[in-house]
Amino acid sequence: MSDLGFADLLTVVQTIAIISALLVTLYFSRRQMQAFTVDLETRVLNDLDEKFHRIGEIFIERPELVQSIYRTSEKVGPEVPFAYYVLFFCSHIFHMRQRGILRDNEWAGWLQWMRNVFQLGSLGRSWRETGMGAWVDPEFRGFVERELLAPQGGTPAGPAGGSPPAASPPV
Repeated sequence: MSDLGFADLLTVVQTIAIISALLVTLYFSRRQMQAFTVDLETRVLNDLDEKFHRIGEIFIERPELVQSIYRTSEKVGPEVPFAYYVLFFCSHIFHMRQRGILRDNEWAGWLQWMRNVFQLGSLGRSWRETGMGAWVDPEFRGFVERELLAPQGGTPAGPAGGSPPAASPPV
């Protein structure tokens, strides 16, 4: 093997340094793109939530407009759109946790709030009696059945009140 001169050795070291810098740049740009994707998805969901929020306000102000999306022979009072409004709010909280937006301590607080809404308020009874689950996605529907309607001493919420457990479609 031939002897490498100082200039040749310096060229090899520079080439290795350039390749290393490119790999580090590639790694961090990839992580930044993943974070950007989550941010964009969150912005889209929040935008949809704002639009839905306005629809909920309209339905609460004028319950007769609920007939435009759900025909019923009964007169709809303001408690019906409000119950659905709270239901969709809980769904939004659940999906923010799934996307990693809510930390463990925030999730623990919201999880307890949602349990209280379903167990202490009338939302749990409405869920069972009126088929509210048909208006939400299957994953959230399973979460409500397992976590929110279960007695407090029932199903644990995962490690340290952690993320929502993987949901399976209801039977």
